[in-house]
Amino acid sequence: MHDAPAPQPPLDRWGSMLRYVAALAPMLFYGVIWVWIVAHNPDRLPRALLDVGPSLLGLVLMRWRRRWPWQIAAVTALLTAVSSMATGPAQVAYVSLCTHRRWRQIVPITALLWTCMCLFAVIGGTTQQFLIGLTTNTTILGGLTVFGLYLRSLRDTDLANRRAEAHRVEQAKLAERAQIAQEMHDALAHRMSLLAMLAGGLAYRTDLGPDEMRQTAQAIQESAHLSLNELRTVLGTLRSDGATAAPQPTLADLRELFHEVRAAGQKVKVADTIEQRDLLPTQTGRNAYRVVQEALTNARKHAPGSSVTVELNGRPGGALRIRVTNPTPFGTSAGPGGRLGLVGLGERVRMAGGTIEHAHQERRFVLDVRLPWEA
Repeated sequence: MHDAPAPQPPLDRWGSMLRYVAALAPMLFYGVIWVWIVAHNPDRLPRALLDVGPSLLGLVLMRWRRRWPWQIAAVTALLTAVSSMATGPAQVAYVSLCTHRRWRQIVPITALLWTCMCLFAVIGGTTQQFLIGLTTNTTILGGLTVFGLYLRSLRDTDLANRRAEAHRVEQAKLAERAQIAQEMHDALAHRMSLLAMLAGGLAYRTDLGPDEMRQTAQAIQESAHLSLNELRTVLGTLRSDGATAAPQPTLADLRELFHEVRAAGQKVKVADTIEQRDLLPTQTGRNAYRVVQEALTNARKHAPGSSVTVELNGRPGGALRIRVTNPTPFGTSAGPGGRLGLVGLGERVRMAGGTIEHAHQERRFVLDVRLPWEA
């Protein structure tokens, strides 16, 4: 169980190609040397061909180095005892083994690879060539070991960053859902208290005429219908408990929001062509307000001093469209916690049954949101 290879992230096409290029580089180097030797001494051609065969086998075996790291590293190490060109695949397989950081496998494979490369230097070589090979092989193996461990540390860091980012995104979604539930608390509590008051009037008042009774019953029916709609929204968005929040602004409060940000120095251009805005559902208005508010905040953070354009249009039976654009200066970055605001907006819009798109178009950041507007 402990000998199982550590999980490795998948390699893309360029990553795989780079490793084969690294294996081919020593093969080409020694291949050029063998061509030069054969050109001056044709009798060495059989030996040169014998050197090529194991190297090609090692190149094929590299395909399975991630599935069986120490096994492939051991086989390719043995090939270096009879082939100088096989050092390329052997070194790549050895680095792959080091990235697993299992010393009980790395130490014996290191000794095997070092012994095989030194054995090749001994065969047919002088004492001076052996000493040179001994020094070179020791240096190369040390460097490869350090490089393999360094690659593993980079992978661990990248994996930790991706997990942390996924955690931050999930927390942002949960926080946004909790915020929506908190916003709905006040509206639902208002509806239920109104319903209780109307029902209490019917129960205790005996002086109501038929018309007043009818009007009160109709009011109870409308309030109950609205309460059910609010309750469905709560049940769809509530994922964790939260404290009671203050009354939340709606689309009608956008004018005050624009006045506030303009007073703070932000340049905002507004094109409002919404039809029959008094028929817009309250919850849709809350979502629209939050979309515009977050868009203006993002513009202040990532494009300070730039002019923001807000376009609002829609009608009952269609959709409420919110399009916010601003320039994207060079050299800006999201910074810590960047883009989590968009994550929260995406969660809010999705829960409301709408769509959200954001992209960079012609050096401008465009946020396009559509919220359903039932007739």
